[in-house]
Amino acid sequence: MRKIFLILILSSLSLIESFAQFTPARLGISLNAVFTTSADIYLNPNSSDVEARNRSFLIEDIWNPGIDFRYRFTDVFILGLNIEYIKKTSSQPNLTAFIGSQVYTFTVDDGFETIPIELTAYYFFPFSTEKFKFTMGGGVGYYYGKFIREFSNADLEVTQRKISFGLLVSTSIDYMIFNFLSARLEMKFRNPQYNVSSKYTKTQIEYQGNVIQLPENPFETKVDINGLTFVFGIVYHI
Repeated sequence: MRKIFLILILSSLSLIESFAQFTPARLGISLNAVFTTSADIYLNPNSSDVEARNRSFLIEDIWNPGIDFRYRFTDVFILGLNIEYIKKTSSQPNLTAFIGSQVYTFTVDDGFETIPIELTAYYFFPFSTEKFKFTMGGGVGYYYGKFIREFSNADLEVTQRKISFGLLVSTSIDYMIFNFLSARLEMKFRNPQYNVSSKYTKTQIEYQGNVIQLPENPFETKVDINGLTFVFGIVYHI
């Protein structure tokens, strides 16, 4: 009876171990489509007025490309590097400027451009099967970004950019299509946010036959990408 019990245990452990393995490949390269539910942009983050300081406008349904590299050091430990490019604008009545001595409000395309660079350590769950691979990870991200305002031929230039780091947690599922190819679904909890100062490259532009006077001094904005992030990827295993 003891022998049978021992054989059953060893067989079960062997089966679990064989299910838990990825392919012999240790490097996975993923091309991703990334969806973030929302972001907030604060146009007056340093205002002494609380209402003005906390006032923001919402940008939703943000799609961007990304690439992800993951190297499996052991059966359960994976280290990943993720790089993305995010750019999104929304039409908002955010610009107040002068035409002559009169003040007018103009609708502009305001938004942000951000490059997330994230380093994540993943744990590979042993209950994974031959077809479905489950991981969970945590890491740190560096977020390089700027504020965008598109209006006529007016451009912005960055005068000061504050360094931005943030923590992240993610969970992902890989479905093995072939030994060398899988489809990945990942969900991330992260909150990239940064402050950036910008100014117009010119103080006067022509718009619909009128000469508009733009502010000369730099102004600060805050970008807060606070929505849930979902990643859809195709992974090539080497």
